[in-house]
Amino acid sequence: MKTVNFGILGASSFALSQMAPAIHAARGARLAGLATRSADKAASFQGIEPDLDVFDSYNALLASDKIDAVYIPLPNHLHVEWSLKALAAGKHVLCEKPMAMTADQYDDLIAARDESGLMATEAYMIAHHPQWTMVRELLADGTIGDLRHVNAVFCYNNADKPENVRNQPGMGGGGIRDIGVYAMGCARLATGQEPSELSAHLTMESDFDTVARIDARFPGFGFQSMVSMRMARYQHVSFHGTTGTITMKAPFNAGAYDQAEICIEPSGTERRTIRFPEVNQYVLQVEAYCRTLREGAPYAWTLEDARGTQAMLDAALAGKVDQGA
Repeated sequence: MKTVNFGILGASSFALSQMAPAIHAARGARLAGLATRSADKAASFQGIEPDLDVFDSYNALLASDKIDAVYIPLPNHLHVEWSLKALAAGKHVLCEKPMAMTADQYDDLIAARDESGLMATEAYMIAHHPQWTMVRELLADGTIGDLRHVNAVFCYNNADKPENVRNQPGMGGGGIRDIGVYAMGCARLATGQEPSELSAHLTMESDFDTVARIDARFPGFGFQSMVSMRMARYQHVSFHGTTGTITMKAPFNAGAYDQAEICIEPSGTERRTIRFPEVNQYVLQVEAYCRTLREGAPYAWTLEDARGTQAMLDAALAGKVDQGA
């Protein structure tokens, strides 16, 4: 397989703004198909790739022999259903996060992946950004001594968008599933460790969280996080060790929120700042996916990795509901 032909299930705004351009730009990938009944939405995607084939249903796209892999940006509660249908149709799968609603749903996805021999994974793009590769290496090398604490914050305010799927009851929305997957999962990504304890205080609207404060214990270090869909836009991650600190300025939406930047402050050593201009982590994600399909190269984020983060999300969602938070 020299070129991976991608089809997109659904004409979401995120697919249009980020992933369709990334697939189009990525080496080894081709934006080949889109499933939508909206002529206007299809025209927007055809502005990226004029030769795009448009299908009038998800099943029609899955039945096409012109499509090798599908990207799934559907609402969260539909991810498992259409990932399994895509695998059954013989298509590789790259699905938006969270790929499932609960950790045990990943067992069905893992079983279907293994039985089909196809590739299926979650679109956890930060795992492909070089700033996170560097942070893992710095922590492993003992640059800041023994890690003792991690703090992660990810907030935005979409209170003025009640029609957004994240604000819709019954659709698996809320801040924890949307951005907690980054704020919590990044500690696992950076350290390779799993939490032994986790508690959370949640502010809820209907059946979804709008503010979540999380405390967890990992082997050797503590973890605190806050995610919110009702606070000013902000993101930050810090790692505090026995002999220094590492801070990340744009850990999640690098290039969109701000330029990716790591500040390393070992005790008694001059502070170093490392910047990553013009890195598109979505393009890197697609290119890594294609390399795995073509060459069998290791992939940075497996279903098993995603399952571990989902277990953290599940524990946080089971936390104490505190309407006064």
